[in-house]
Amino acid sequence: MGQALWRLPPRQQQQLQEELADRLAERGGVGRQEQGRDAGSQKRAPQHCYRPDIYQLLRTRSGGKEPHGFIDLEMLPPELGITILSYLNATDLCLAGCVWQGLGNDEYLWQGLCKSTWGHCSIYNRRLPAGFSYRRLYLQLDEGSLTFNANPQEGISYFMSKGILVDHPTELAKFIFYTRRLNWKMLRIYLDERRDVLDELVKLHNFSNQFLPNALRDFFRHIHAPEERGEYLETLITKFSHRFCTCNPGLVRELGLSPDAVYVLCYSLILLSIDLTSPHVKNKMSKREFIRNTRRAAHNVSDDFVGHLYDNIYLIGHVAA
Repeated sequence: MGQALWRLPPRQQQQLQEELADRLAERGGVGRQEQGRDAGSQKRAPQHCYRPDIYQLLRTRSGGKEPHGFIDLEMLPPELGITILSYLNATDLCLAGCVWQGLGNDEYLWQGLCKSTWGHCSIYNRRLPAGFSYRRLYLQLDEGSLTFNANPQEGISYFMSKGILVDHPTELAKFIFYTRRLNWKMLRIYLDERRDVLDELVKLHNFSNQFLPNALRDFFRHIHAPEERGEYLETLITKFSHRFCTCNPGLVRELGLSPDAVYVLCYSLILLSIDLTSPHVKNKMSKREFIRNTRRAAHNVSDDFVGHLYDNIYLIGHVAA
């Protein structure tokens, strides 16, 4: 992670380089005098072209002193400081805010952290009252997420009590879709109880121009499949099949697909995924067997299309992993 944090955009690299050059130029006279005194006894060192060096920049900002201990984030560019702080949780951020008062009181920083972690909240679209604090909102969002991961109903009730979410299926679906802090097991329990939210969540997916196995992987990445077969899995595949056909009308006409045919193909892909990836299955299903078995259930699908489905699972892996 440390190396990735120093990779800055070219424009910001140029800005850092110019600032570093200005700082060094201020003390350039002293350096040139020392170099002149040592020219007779030492050889001239080879010149190198350095990229912007954060270490050198910190030295120049601190008056040439060697930095000791941890880097002071207030000495770094704001974009770099925000990137570093985005890796901290709510508790560590509060501790960081006590150390770096300037960053801890920066509302733009907390606003960016809120929207980058919880992409959609109903409160974002309202006119905020005077004295509103994004720092307080961040702590409430973190507290609500932890509550949701322990009890989904209590977590949603907490968000509503704080005015963060509105009790509407579309708003709840957008919050779930753009948030990665929610435990997938608790999320599955909640969606199984709130089918109206599940319907809206499916509508947020865009499967246009996606190959069927890849679209199914994307679907199960947001809405995790249950561990066992049952009514909930059938509901998920049914909703996915209708959404996939809605997003790909041209493909449906070209291949003669229908929601029922996509439903059959999805079940075939799940079974094939288990067959090819499970270490307990010794005799793996061949491509010819998969085509023959699938064609029995989906008569209008071509052998070439079913063969491409097999190749995708064989090369990429499970659709619901």
